[in-house]
Amino acid sequence: MSTSMFRPLGRWLTTRPGNIRNLATGGPSFPRRPPPSSSGSSAPPPPNAKILAFARYSPWSSSFPGSWRTRALLQSAFYAVGIVLATNYVDSVWFPAGAETGYASPREIKVAIEKLKQAFPEEDRVSTDSNVLTEHGSSDNSYHPASPHAVVVRALSTEDVVTIKVTILGYLQGASASTCRPWTRFSKYMADSDLICQAGAQWEDINQTLKDKGIPLFFPLDPGPGATIGGMVGTGCSGTNAVRYGTAKAEWFLNLTVVLPNGEVIKTRRRARKSSAGFDTTKLFIGAEGTLGIVTEATLRLAPRLPTKVAMAQFGNVEQAVNAVQDILNSPYGSHIQCVELLDDRMMDAINTAGVSTKLLPVRDTLFFKLQGDDPAIKLTAKTVQAIVKKHGSDRFEFASTDQEAEDLWQNRKYALTSTMGAHPGTRCWTTDVCVPVSKLPELVYETKKDLAEAGLRSTIVGHVGDGNFHALILFENDDELPKVTDAVHRLVHRALDLDGTCTGEHGVGIGKKQYLSEELGEGTVELMRSIKNAVDPLNLLNPGKLYPDKSKSRTQ
Repeated sequence: MSTSMFRPLGRWLTTRPGNIRNLATGGPSFPRRPPPSSSGSSAPPPPNAKILAFARYSPWSSSFPGSWRTRALLQSAFYAVGIVLATNYVDSVWFPAGAETGYASPREIKVAIEKLKQAFPEEDRVSTDSNVLTEHGSSDNSYHPASPHAVVVRALSTEDVVTIKVTILGYLQGASASTCRPWTRFSKYMADSDLICQAGAQWEDINQTLKDKGIPLFFPLDPGPGATIGGMVGTGCSGTNAVRYGTAKAEWFLNLTVVLPNGEVIKTRRRARKSSAGFDTTKLFIGAEGTLGIVTEATLRLAPRLPTKVAMAQFGNVEQAVNAVQDILNSPYGSHIQCVELLDDRMMDAINTAGVSTKLLPVRDTLFFKLQGDDPAIKLTAKTVQAIVKKHGSDRFEFASTDQEAEDLWQNRKYALTSTMGAHPGTRCWTTDVCVPVSKLPELVYETKKDLAEAGLRSTIVGHVGDGNFHALILFENDDELPKVTDAVHRLVHRALDLDGTCTGEHGVGIGKKQYLSEELGEGTVELMRSIKNAVDPLNLLNPGKLYPDKSKSRTQ
């Protein structure tokens, strides 16, 4: 900051009573008016003489006509204005990002945090603790660019979210921008097999509460353990049950309560099971990854809880397994298949090595089934499945006849990720997913396993084979191997797109896969998405940098 800007101020402050310089123009000095003669009578002062006297002399001049209180007040005001101007200047020089992006400067963020603490004075409602910020703002299993949060605010209601006036990227295990304490409300709506809950409620807690209350219903969407309703909405989740019950983009969310970026609260529709009134704005927010609004409440449609058994079949290769699934789902008993999960031979080896299974299983490409229905239906379905998998080359079929046997058998699928990590101590894991038409899945899995082996990367594969969706769990030891893993993921995504698939079946786009949207959806569709974002959130307050591609990039770029 140049000192020359203070020189005129210095000259003004040190002006002697007899010589007032025209500082604005740099012109000549103006002599003081001589005092009136004591011998003669003087003319009465003009009406505005006192005002002119205040304007003529600075508060630091000995000729200033005001009292010492007035002098001190004016001096203090001058210093205050000077401090504010100097602080803004320093902010603009040292922290230019806020001015360039339109977001708050570090000083403004500190002020906003103090206001949040005043609005939510309860303990742990507003936190800037570094450990809390790290816990809520990063993941050890994410390898994409990230920036730390400034604050975590725990909102407990829709009204709390409205009160929060600063942009925060909070923690809802998915995409929403605030944290809601899990809360589930059961009411008269139970007669209609639906349920109202807050966005922070976890699907497992909901289902366990229903079971504990003796209510023979459940919420069938089942992504990873601990997933919350708000995050499931944001990512458009699915899970192992999708082969029978579909994904979040089916009718499992009857309506949503959403706080828009401008603070307005909307409810997307009424509680009726179906409606043809206007746009389906509920689905506008499903898969939007928190970029259009903050979901605070949802009405969930529930399904009857049916008896379930587990079966397992092993094959010589993935193609045999997938082809068997196609025939099973198209059979008269296909509607009784709740889940069909593929674990490749390397995954089975990892399960055996990690020691989480109750018994060792042959290292083969394996299908795990969940069968639903009453006892006669399950038995007929099991016989049908056994006959079809045998026709497609399966040499081992197991059916769990008791609940304990079913639990023991299914835990092999349940602990796939932890088994992969446990079988290779000290390694890190990049998990990614793609989805293709089911008939293309054998080709995709074969080419992917071949590519990863040629790249010298260890991996396991687990897939929701009934949907054509699979997850690759790629292991590496240090940052030196990370570029090789990144390149392998890019090749996997492009391989899926070439097979008329998608870059993500259920994980979502976020930062890591937004570059593929233009190739997958086309520029016209992506531009429509941007237009909706700009209309709803013109200031780009919610989850900036997520979902929407920065610009169109070709595959060669």
